Amino acid sequence: MALATRTDQRPSMTRTLWDSTLGKKTIMAVSGLIMLSYLVAHMMGNLKIFFGAGQFDSYAHWLRTMGEPFLHYEWALWLIRVVLVAAVVGHAVCAYQLSRRDIRARPGGYVHKRARASYATRTMRWGGVILALFIVWHILDLTTGTVHSGFRPGHPYQNIVDTFSTWYGNAIYIVAVAALALHVQHGLWSAAQTLGVGNATRNRILKALARALALLLFAGFVSVPVAVMTGVVS
Repeated sequence: MALATRTDQRPSMTRTLWDSTLGKKTIMAVSGLIMLSYLVAHMMGNLKIFFGAGQFDSYAHWLRTMGEPFLHYEWALWLIRVVLVAAVVGHAVCAYQLSRRDIRARPGGYVHKRARASYATRTMRWGGVILALFIVWHILDLTTGTVHSGFRPGHPYQNIVDTFSTWYGNAIYIVAVAALALHVQHGLWSAAQTLGVGNATRNRILKALARALALLLFAGFVSVPVAVMTGVVS
């Protein structure tokens, strides 16, 4: 008598988490918080440009020597980059899959648009696309210098001044930062709800915190091109 073989194996917990809507929203929330932490640190680093070329270039050099001598040159920086890439990819993939799942659930669309949907909520998807394109541009402009004709390796202060001395450099950056602020405002609120932080008594505080942080990031990042345009940084 032949023994029956079992072919319907249970999916792993990781696969179950990945396939579920809640799991994808949790991945988006956690990856979003990782990226938000980086953005706050990145903004604070950018503001060092107001202390002059020496201070800013020294900070840029320190980023490449973090962890020495335990870590080799740029190892810590590459570790941060790998984590960020993983967060961005996970965030984008889950956002796309949730969007497709939402479309399949209501193929005919809503008869009436939700009245309470904020501008930030309605533009989350396009904001994500704008940010993805900007990340590519930003890397090619100030990291590799591929699209930056006057790029000078090892001189980040001068490269930033050079970029923001052009109208298109300022336009691209300011539009992207505006999209970022809207994305953060809604994303932080959504992450809090997904992770179970929000409740009836905390919602007002969370909304105010998300709005304040979005405004802070916008002001902090935009202050650099504005300073170059007005001659405060040159």
